[in-house]
Amino acid sequence: MVVLANPAKMIEMGAPHVIHNDEELEAYTEMLFHLTGLENPTLSQVQAIELLTLLVERYEDEHYPIPDAAPVDVVRFLLEHQHLTQRDLIPEFGSESAVSMFMTGERNLTLEQVRKLSTRFSLPTDLFIPKAKAARSRS
Repeated sequence: MVVLANPAKMIEMGAPHVIHNDEELEAYTEMLFHLTGLENPTLSQVQAIELLTLLVERYEDEHYPIPDAAPVDVVRFLLEHQHLTQRDLIPEFGSESAVSMFMTGERNLTLEQVRKLSTRFSLPTDLFIPKAKAARSRS
């Protein structure tokens, strides 16, 4: 098995390369959506998905960074944009009062609540974990 042929020749023939602008980002994203929509992708298609994902994430991280936000702000944003109420989060929090206490800053999220919110919204758990203030002041 050849792990890497001539990369310059591969790029000349149209192989994916580092994304340099929004037009390339759009083209790569469209191809990625197409590939991830396949019911039974081949090994080559799975590898293409992996590569395109890395390239898209790299470009987006560099050009469209997402600022750190407090977990309560993340939850408020999700509630607003998904037209949900605090009551809709009772399954993740266990009770209406637990939701209310979190939303008013009286309580932090438990690890179980972080896990459940991450699952419900299909987002990484770290979005629901407060960032250390000391780490922010050093950056």
